[in-house]
Amino acid sequence: MNSAITLVVPLLLLFSSFLLFGDVTGVESSKHHHQRNLYGSTKLFVFGNSNVDTGNLPTTFESWGEPYGMTYPGTPSGRYSDGRLSTDYLALFLGIESPVPYQWKDDVEKDKLQYGMNFGYGGSGVFDTVYIKGLDMTYQIGLFEKLIGDIYSPSDLSSSVALVSIAGNDYFTHITDNGYGLSIFEFMRRVINQIEVNLRRIHALGVKTIAVPTLQPLGCLPMYTKGLSYRRCSDIINALTIVHNNALRRVVARLNRETEQSPFIVIDYFKAFFDVIDNNGQIPGVKNFTSLYVPCCGITGYCGTVHENGEKNYTLCDDPSSNFYWDGFHPSEEGWKAVYSVLTNNLKALLPLSSYA
Repeated sequence: MNSAITLVVPLLLLFSSFLLFGDVTGVESSKHHHQRNLYGSTKLFVFGNSNVDTGNLPTTFESWGEPYGMTYPGTPSGRYSDGRLSTDYLALFLGIESPVPYQWKDDVEKDKLQYGMNFGYGGSGVFDTVYIKGLDMTYQIGLFEKLIGDIYSPSDLSSSVALVSIAGNDYFTHITDNGYGLSIFEFMRRVINQIEVNLRRIHALGVKTIAVPTLQPLGCLPMYTKGLSYRRCSDIINALTIVHNNALRRVVARLNRETEQSPFIVIDYFKAFFDVIDNNGQIPGVKNFTSLYVPCCGITGYCGTVHENGEKNYTLCDDPSSNFYWDGFHPSEEGWKAVYSVLTNNLKALLPLSSYA
């Protein structure tokens, strides 16, 4: 694709979005958030995909095979990374242990359930995806609803935060099946509308604070930068991501206008990822990665897979902490750590530390 087309296509995509979504200028959620009574009993309930799944998928999936988990906990744990990921770092910010994966709730000590629960499944989406069926967001919320009145009481939910991280796999699926045509905007409308339904449902169940991350810049994933010699991000994919994120912000703003306490907040993954990618050492405490677009695991082959003879079907870098991305889709532990370091001020503003101290 020549440079002229590379510039024009994203602009056309963004222009077309106006026809479907109206003004897509980013609208932040309300700045005036009430102080939440979360003293000593914060619970985190997690819904989403592989960015948040800490062990719900069956052990037949590659996230349970080496070298996943090599940094933390030192063995595969079902996380799509070499170590900790988004859920773990948000829990750390809240001052609690990472919530137990739903699939393991009956196998842990009951006191572990006090920190909430993780209903996320790697590969899932707002709808069914090319990666996995029947474990979409609606299903995950259904699992949560069944536990209310059983494991968790309504009073437990008065001190709760939900992390709702979803949708990337929906777009991967649509693009795989339909390409980059304008039909993606009608599909995006369906995705955004269903996200709004899901957010309303979680709030109606009694969760007091619902954190909704924007999509990270999907065009910077190694699965897309590979075709660009791992030198830069895909402008087309990032343009689509921007349209989604702006529409999501509008939904959050509308939901907050309809409530008295502005319970919905936006966590800006898109900006945070680019802050890390563009960092040249000017952000104190944030790592300057030597490899931004090249995955540590699977630059050849597919991370975590083996040949029939048992030999590894992937390559592995010497030091995962030097790479922002772990595999073709997911940040490394050090990558997620950098993202949440950048997000600290954003989180303090939206989830005041005084609420949790």
